[in-house]
Amino acid sequence: MPLWQVYHPVGAFSEEQKRDFAEDATQFYARFGLPKFYVVTLFHEVPRASFLVGGVPSDDTVRVVIEHIARHAEDPGLRERMSEALGRLLAAHTGDRGLHCEFHVDETPRDLWMIDGLCPPPTGSEAEQLWAQHNRPVPY
Repeated sequence: MPLWQVYHPVGAFSEEQKRDFAEDATQFYARFGLPKFYVVTLFHEVPRASFLVGGVPSDDTVRVVIEHIARHAEDPGLRERMSEALGRLLAAHTGDRGLHCEFHVDETPRDLWMIDGLCPPPTGSEAEQLWAQHNRPVPY
């Protein structure tokens, strides 16, 4: 699953902006065949006094931590293209609104992941396509 943790200043995003942001993140992965329910986006409001960048309080910074479990990018060229695409996606919700943004991606081993007691099906398998079709985990 991609898990997005978005740390941001208080009031930086309205409910609608959060939904739009999460929808863009979801579509980023769905176009590659991942079930939409794999994508989880959490928004964490951080007060200025608790959001320090270089030791200085900040009220215009967004920090995004993305954990990839369902897919890993092994090829250096793919990693670069993915980072650039994620940067563009994030810019539409941050930089284009005057917010500074930093992100990084962690890749968690797939074999350390379960949903509702089920190991997710192999990448690109019929079972994974079934999960995507139903938008939920189903026994396979």
